[in-house]
Amino acid sequence: MAKYIFVTGGVTSSLGKGIIAASLAKLLQARGLTATIQKFDPYINVDPGTLNPYEHGECYVTEDGAETDLDLGHYERFLSTPTSQANNVTTGRIYQTVINKERAGEFLGKTVQVVPHITDEIKRRMLLLGQDGKFDIVITEIGGTVGDIESTPFIETVRQIQWELPEEDVMVVHLTLIPYLNAAKELKTKPTQHSVRMLSETGVHPDVIVCRTEHPLNDDIKRKIALFCNVKAGNVIESLDASTIYEVPLLMLKEQLDLIVLKKLNIQNFKDADLTKWNIFLDKLKHPKATINIGLIGKYIELQDAYKSILESFIHAGAMNEVKVNVVNVHSEDLTAENVNEQLTGLHGLLVAPGFGNRGIEGKIVAVKYARENNLPFFGICLGMQMAVIEFARNILHLKGAHSVEMDPNTEHPVIDMMEDQKRITMKGGTMRLGSYPCTIAKDTLAYKIYGQTNINERHRHRYEFNNTFLKLFQENGMVTSGINSDLGLVEIVELPKHPFFIGVQYHPELKSTVEYPAPLFVHFIAAAKALAAKKA
Repeated sequence: MAKYIFVTGGVTSSLGKGIIAASLAKLLQARGLTATIQKFDPYINVDPGTLNPYEHGECYVTEDGAETDLDLGHYERFLSTPTSQANNVTTGRIYQTVINKERAGEFLGKTVQVVPHITDEIKRRMLLLGQDGKFDIVITEIGGTVGDIESTPFIETVRQIQWELPEEDVMVVHLTLIPYLNAAKELKTKPTQHSVRMLSETGVHPDVIVCRTEHPLNDDIKRKIALFCNVKAGNVIESLDASTIYEVPLLMLKEQLDLIVLKKLNIQNFKDADLTKWNIFLDKLKHPKATINIGLIGKYIELQDAYKSILESFIHAGAMNEVKVNVVNVHSEDLTAENVNEQLTGLHGLLVAPGFGNRGIEGKIVAVKYARENNLPFFGICLGMQMAVIEFARNILHLKGAHSVEMDPNTEHPVIDMMEDQKRITMKGGTMRLGSYPCTIAKDTLAYKIYGQTNINERHRHRYEFNNTFLKLFQENGMVTSGINSDLGLVEIVELPKHPFFIGVQYHPELKSTVEYPAPLFVHFIAAAKALAAKKA
């Protein structure tokens, strides 16, 4: 059996429970232990797949095709360990499972209640990842804030697990905020005290309190928190604001969070933390030798979390190339043929982001045309790749009105069409082409140069594809289809060999980029932008 750590949050949301959980897991991994992290979200949606990015940020997709919370992206980026369907559970999925069991008569006529039926299902899922011997430690992040009505069944389940398992097999880490009142010139601990009291009233008592703060906590404040929150003085951890999330593991190492956890869980067989690769990455990240400007063309740019994995991939690839990537957000709705020169001048590369729906589409096509005609390094992801196909069809093949049937079902030239196996689907949730699929890359292409191999696997999330009816016409006029899913004949990668760097992919390479293994497409895209910046200097 694995040991279990639960991470809860109080005072306010968005304190960074996911980053604390990922940082702790990274430190335990660096000490030779195997760890995984799971997220329990309190919303009723079965998964975030049908949520607008403005609601909850990006939808992260796992290898096995689960549409999950964006925090799972942080877990993978920190640990370089794939997550799965089991790593993200919502209230909606819990209730759906229990109701299905009730309809099937599995409860033998019993009255179905929150306790024990809902909490038993939550418990089953909380303990699931630790039962096959694959992981030494399972860290569970509880979404929301202590005191939220929605989170109550999750907190009650943690109480039951604390009661059922041996004391050395389970612990709770509570993340709170220590606000600074500028008028009084002091840090205030009352919100943390109230948060811990509220948690304790549910029967769950934290073993460690991690305090988010903009100012260092002195020993007196730590002792005060420990005294009034009934934890050991050494178990009050300072979590200062960091310049990058990738510093947090080092801050937690300095605060000895990992050692506190190892002691509480009675784990004695561990080694010194080896963070050599992590420190090399951080050194490159903090000391870039140049700065480049990359235009991110999207329709959700008001919310940075909508493109979280893309932005983090820029950080990974930037460090690999020893450059700082300055991301210039360009709203595709505001981009027109008349203002494109003004809006995109000064860029060294252009990425057209994924998305759904008709809004802002013409602006994305304008951006692709600008990159193609001005030899600006171009990278299109999913919808971005499809926009590159449409732009080529309209302006090179002269197929007037060429479009995707997603935006124009009656287009005369449907160069992007719905996949055959999607045409019979009416339900929206979890029904797209999701998860990891193989792709065969042709030799002597940009894609082959980037990957260095002919067979790859990448993650997908789409309903529409390149229409192979037009394949020969595109190939005869200079667009190379360098990556194909041979099982389906699906075009995965398109490129223009006469362009310095022009590539579009149907899949989402950003979902597999990690600190230690940056996505090759991003690394080469940033290298091309770096070369252009050096040429212009």
